[in-house]
Amino acid sequence: MKFSTFNRTTHKWASIIIALPLLLVIITGILLLVKKQFDVLQPPTQKGIAATPSISFEQILTVTKSVEQANVADWSDIDRLDVRPDKGIIKVRTESSWEVQLDGKTGEILQVAYRNSEFIESLHDGTFFQKNANLWLMLPVALTLLLLLLTGLYLFCLPYYKKWCRNKTQS
Repeated sequence: MKFSTFNRTTHKWASIIIALPLLLVIITGILLLVKKQFDVLQPPTQKGIAATPSISFEQILTVTKSVEQANVADWSDIDRLDVRPDKGIIKVRTESSWEVQLDGKTGEILQVAYRNSEFIESLHDGTFFQKNANLWLMLPVALTLLLLLLTGLYLFCLPYYKKWCRNKTQS
């Protein structure tokens, strides 16, 4: 089998194999790029009254526990704290994907909203399907995409190379 035939066959079948995972990555990637423009994907960031946060961690936990949707009993239910001094807020992101935005000075609840962007991120990196899917699914898809790029460049350049060789021998 000639290399060019093998290359074309590899390019065709690799494209078919990764079509669905790649389509998922592209669509979710687009959604993640525009997530701040759509409140349904990521809650808008509110503004607090002071630039320097002054509430304690205990106050943060107490206030967050009072939010029923957040379903927080202790620190293990909290995924992360996102402190935004320039906006005067503290975002409390829970393990259940709820976000509670608190005023960094008073501890007042400014907003409670569900973060759909975390679901989209889990689809994008494959962890929605299984915890290590980013390694056993998305890594092979990325490597296959690299193979497609290389085989595609070869397929694109081959006719030009052959034409160049023909013209060189005729001269």
